[in-house]
Amino acid sequence: MDFRAFILVASIAVSILLPGQSCVMAQDLAQPITLPEAIKLALERNPEVLIAISQLDEINGKIKEVRADAFPQVAVEGIGLRAHDPSFLNSPSFDELPPEFLAAIRPMAGNLFDILASVHQPIYTSGKVRTAIKLAQVGASGKEAAIETAKQQVSFKVFKAFHDWLLADENLALLQQTYEQRRQHLDMARKRQEQGVATEIDVLRSQVDVSNLEPALIRSENSIKIARSVLNSLIMVDVDAATRIDGRLEHRPIPLPDLLESQHRAQENRPELIVARRQLEEAQLLLKLAQAQNKLSVDLDARYGYSVRDPKNLFLYDFSRWSLNVNFKRTFYDGGRKAGQVIQANARIRSAQQNLSLLESNALLGVKSAHDELQSSARAIEAARLNVTQADRVWRMMQANYQYGAATTLDVQDSQTALVVANNSLNQATYDYEMAKARLRLAEGSPILGQEANSK
Repeated sequence: MDFRAFILVASIAVSILLPGQSCVMAQDLAQPITLPEAIKLALERNPEVLIAISQLDEINGKIKEVRADAFPQVAVEGIGLRAHDPSFLNSPSFDELPPEFLAAIRPMAGNLFDILASVHQPIYTSGKVRTAIKLAQVGASGKEAAIETAKQQVSFKVFKAFHDWLLADENLALLQQTYEQRRQHLDMARKRQEQGVATEIDVLRSQVDVSNLEPALIRSENSIKIARSVLNSLIMVDVDAATRIDGRLEHRPIPLPDLLESQHRAQENRPELIVARRQLEEAQLLLKLAQAQNKLSVDLDARYGYSVRDPKNLFLYDFSRWSLNVNFKRTFYDGGRKAGQVIQANARIRSAQQNLSLLESNALLGVKSAHDELQSSARAIEAARLNVTQADRVWRMMQANYQYGAATTLDVQDSQTALVVANNSLNQATYDYEMAKARLRLAEGSPILGQEANSK
């Protein structure tokens, strides 16, 4: 079998063994994906989200484990034994016995069969089991908030990568349009030179102007490749996959939210703050658990079974054995162990309180920064639109004047550069506005897309 045949067979085998994955990959690349679709794919596949979900599964298992301490533990055990033991002949008590008596005694091998059922039930634990269960439940609540944190962070990353791509697309389209305009101006300069109304310097300047755009075009195309690779990595497809997106960079204005209301929503909804509050609850419960150490505990142990030499006597009451024990324990001195645990628990509480305070402060600052950025970006868009209108008018006037010899090549180039700068400023302001909107929603703990999730 040659190499090509081997590759063909291997490909067929992979497609048979992994049909679902192949279909998913094919579906991902078949059609351009929208922003909501990209976020949905990332939330389904991204390891950050999957790790958080696995951690919740782990803590749910911990809850089940802790709850088991409150229920009876039932066990059945048994042994089958055959042994020969001459140890009683070695007892010094036999030294005074008559020899004829000793001759009549000889050790023999024997059987022993035991079967036993036991039950252990905690009766009173000074609240330790109840506190441990509540501690695990609080931990599960914190993990649920951690999942929401992971989802919001991944959604924001996808939003940013998607808009990076859209911005790169807009910049490339603008450069391509400018490149074509400069080529047209170069053709015009050559015709004017042929007519004797333009100099060779005008043509050379136009040629240089066209050539200067080529590195910018290459950089812009590379920016699109980088944005595609980032998005591919977030939706968990091959980084070099030929993914396409459906959308364009647009200004979707929203009413400027009230700052105090946004900060209030952040305090209530931010998953990081919810996690921090759960951590504080956990620390308080750990203190309660530490304080419950060395207190009275009462357990019940019950055992019932049979011990026989002959298996046919099993389950006969005369060969039964049972016991019922009520055990209690109260430690009065432990060498300072409980005191050490209480000190650690109090330190955890102080640390959790400081962490919560820090996160609350950062949340308020994040909302304020995103709010200000949203406001400034909206004003920047208005200014950039006016600038584009004026720059476009100047460029068209310079083009017309150049045709009639009333403007130089340098005048046209300057007006064209000003138009490119104005369009770039408008694109950047639009990008900044959309990103500020997403950052504000992230800071509030709201869905990244908001109402736009239903736009497609």
